[in-house]
Amino acid sequence: MLTLSIRRTREKFHWRNRSLSKPDSLLVGKRCLVLDDEFLIALDIQQTLELAGAAHVACVATAPEALALLRASPDFDVAVLDVKLSGADRNSLGVAALLFAKGMPFVFLTGMRVDDVHAKQFPQAPVIEKPYDAATLLDAVRRVLERA
Repeated sequence: MLTLSIRRTREKFHWRNRSLSKPDSLLVGKRCLVLDDEFLIALDIQQTLELAGAAHVACVATAPEALALLRASPDFDVAVLDVKLSGADRNSLGVAALLFAKGMPFVFLTGMRVDDVHAKQFPQAPVIEKPYDAATLLDAVRRVLERA
């Protein structure tokens, strides 16, 4: 039952986003990290990246989980970070700082007005406002991968 549901979702996704029917050459084989505390948004990002050709997408919901994953498995190629998180760590600045220090490209997502702190501290990272569409997300990921 679950498999059928996922298959129908992917068919609908392909139909609504015809430009994603072929993998993106910049994303093929890439390992991606997604930090978002909203499960459905993280799942949507994961599906978008996988349909665009990413080999592996790891989703985490908290900054400590992301930091632990980056320390245990530092071979990610790109990350997508939600700006505001729930819980003790209310933002992704610590994760962004680690990614910046490692030279790993990343993209910010936000449901709020663009945060000047992020823009000033990490001017190389595009900020995408929610709600977003798949093409906007992939364009931002593509741009940071091209510059890396």
